[in-house]
Amino acid sequence: VGQFVVYLESGSVALLADLIHNIGDALTAVPVGAAFLMRSFKAEKYAGYFVVAIIFISACVALYESIERLINPQQLTDLWALAAAGAFGFLGNEIAAWIRLRAGRRLQSPALIADGYHARTDGIVSLAVLASAILVALGLQVADPLIGMLVTVVILRITWQSFLTVRTTPASRLSRRR
Repeated sequence: VGQFVVYLESGSVALLADLIHNIGDALTAVPVGAAFLMRSFKAEKYAGYFVVAIIFISACVALYESIERLINPQQLTDLWALAAAGAFGFLGNEIAAWIRLRAGRRLQSPALIADGYHARTDGIVSLAVLASAILVALGLQVADPLIGMLVTVVILRITWQSFLTVRTTPASRLSRRR
């Protein structure tokens, strides 16, 4: 909610990308949790693919908004709030990523590992929000949409890594944890 308020005040497309990812995290928690509770390899695979799809959709939205902002530039405001939102978002997302990745590896859960990479992506996006605020404060208004495009590339890389993690995790790894 705080990020949404700062986005409305600042107009930062980089922050919008971060916000989209945070919403994606909320959406992915339900199927990952359900699949884990079901203790079904097939359900975990489907949940992992759902996480990958959410990450990909987030990348597409971030790319669209970045291109739109390049075509129709806007002046960013409230740069201190924007920088604070980026720093706060990074710390929160990195903690979430660390917990999910550690638990996912320990439990051999491809869905939880993919969700951890998703949280790590959110942390990277949050750092980009911070960088955007700094560069815009230095007078580089075009930095915000360009950083939005750079974030899209990072998101797509994480999408591919998550897809490979989900796709290549054999059922035998999951059965060992039971």
